[in-house]
Amino acid sequence: MKSKDEKRFQFIGNTVMILMTILAVAPLLLVIISSFTDNNTLIRNGYSYFPEKLSLAAYKYIFIENPQVLKAYAVSFELTAAGTLLSLVVTTLLAYAISKKDMPGKGILTFYIFFTMLFNGGLVPTYINYVNVFHIKDTFWALLIPGLVTNGFNILLMKSYFASSIPDEIMEAAYFDGASETQTFLRIAVPLAKPIIATIGLFSGIAYWNDWNNGYVYLNKRQDLFSIQNLLNRIVQNIQYLTQSGDSNAAALLADLPTVSVRMAMAIAGVLPVLVIYPFVQNNFVKGITLGGVKG
Repeated sequence: MKSKDEKRFQFIGNTVMILMTILAVAPLLLVIISSFTDNNTLIRNGYSYFPEKLSLAAYKYIFIENPQVLKAYAVSFELTAAGTLLSLVVTTLLAYAISKKDMPGKGILTFYIFFTMLFNGGLVPTYINYVNVFHIKDTFWALLIPGLVTNGFNILLMKSYFASSIPDEIMEAAYFDGASETQTFLRIAVPLAKPIIATIGLFSGIAYWNDWNNGYVYLNKRQDLFSIQNLLNRIVQNIQYLTQSGDSNAAALLADLPTVSVRMAMAIAGVLPVLVIYPFVQNNFVKGITLGGVKG
């Protein structure tokens, strides 16, 4: 039987969470409705949850009049899958190594990882390094490697999980039974770390899916490698150019373009896969963050 104070606290907590949920969902709902609203209606009346006229013109413009969108989606899916897998391999191996209490140089390596969270070389030195040393410009590697493979936060989060959530007794029993370090890692540590692996995978997947900076910086001649974010950004830039040019031909083109609603449709096209995937990893995500956030 709950006391009055517990009931009051639960009521206040539920009310706050409901309000926060509404504040989070309402803008997304407005974007979805606006993407299906007639462009002239948006220009005349502004954004509304109850538009006068609905239209699919924005989505027809994106998916029918721009056939490269499907190619860009394929590039994004390929990039996200490959990048997430690479990120998980690198992050898991490094985090497992620095979680071992008897590892030589553990403190120095941990400090080096933490240091990268505070400082970096800057855009220009990074660009020169990747272009002149590694020669990844206008290649798929330019989308995959710079700034996205791993980061200090993910490594330290997974390291904390390994150190605090996997009992030493289980690891010692595996060693006692003759298991090598590789066997212990693959058969004991990784299966027990599924929540944090799913969490880091979600972080990495979202980072790769949403990234447009690498394509913007490193892709000049290979537009066929544009991800969906790069392509949508390019479409928006083209519309802005036509809007600001003042040319009579541009004005004629703009008359047939859903210049306002198409931006809302682009936002939905970019975020939709994340909204679809997140519910399937939600439980592991919460568990991974909770346990991985414990200092180890």
